[in-house]
Amino acid sequence: MPKNTSLIYRNYSEPIDIKTIINIKNICKKKKISFYLSNNIKLAIQLNLDGAYIPSFNKNLFHNSYKFKKKFKLIGSAHNLNEIRIKEKQGVQLICLSPLFKNKNSNRSLGLYKYNRLANLTKLPTIALGGITQSNLKFLKIIKTNGFAAINFFSKIK
Repeated sequence: MPKNTSLIYRNYSEPIDIKTIINIKNICKKKKISFYLSNNIKLAIQLNLDGAYIPSFNKNLFHNSYKFKKKFKLIGSAHNLNEIRIKEKQGVQLICLSPLFKNKNSNRSLGLYKYNRLANLTKLPTIALGGITQSNLKFLKIIKTNGFAAINFFSKIK
């Protein structure tokens, strides 16, 4: 895995299996990979994970009352300016903007121009997410991004 790799555990269809989360945490620790739990900040704190991921559909500000350890990091995702402003209020330190390109889950995309426009409307670092493939990877050089996130891209690398 490349340096500065992070893993987000995201499964909204099944209840969280704490044993699985702890096993993944231990593997990530050995491989020096940051590990984030999606949409369950309280559990991420309890299990001493690196942080939590707040998806775009989560608009809650309740977690702002939690006490975080120094290295605990909140990251979030957004698709438009309104969601960016919500993530800023939620106190995230990084925003995944998506989808950059069309993909099997979404026929719509931000595209390069709109991605840059949104990235310039926040002071937070942004990560490009969605539809990134080997063939369009070169376009990441022309947008204001601090990295990229992908599922299929990494699953196809052997």
